[in-house]
Amino acid sequence: MTDLEFAQIVRRNPHNAALLERLPRLGLPQTLLVAGCLFQTLRNVKTGRPPEENISDYDVFYFDPDLSYEAEDRAIGAAAALFSDLPIRIEVRNQARVHLWFERRFGAACPPIGSSRQGVDRFLIAGTCVGIAPGSLEVYAPYGLEETEAGILRPNPNNGTPHLFAAKAESYQRRWPWLRLGV
Repeated sequence: MTDLEFAQIVRRNPHNAALLERLPRLGLPQTLLVAGCLFQTLRNVKTGRPPEENISDYDVFYFDPDLSYEAEDRAIGAAAALFSDLPIRIEVRNQARVHLWFERRFGAACPPIGSSRQGVDRFLIAGTCVGIAPGSLEVYAPYGLEETEAGILRPNPNNGTPHLFAAKAESYQRRWPWLRLGV
């Protein structure tokens, strides 16, 4: 699967299409639409389901050296206003702040992240490490798209919480039984 083919499939989900079209209006640095809303759309399309089925949230990463909660809260509020017409939950996160809360939430320390792409690099499952830059539709997939397309679930060696892998993989396999574990 090429980057272009992946981006075309992702845009079959009308919520992804709206996000990718409007996100540049926020003016956030290093903005990427990432994770589940992308690879889950692909899985849905491959299985003949509606592209937006069972997608619990839509993740947006950006990178701003302002580490204040207030700055991130302003970005979250601006996104909420911009996308208030969409019946989805949008999670907007400044990747520069991840190290401030990660250990509390996931039980493992996280060194500071230097870019939005580095945030994608650390997802739990290698084949889920995907992001798309709004506007250009440039796909960022540090492990390529082969495992994403093939439905291979293998731990990401750059993730600091491998103890969470089994539960996440099982959750995905319940929704898409054709997914398989890899090494």
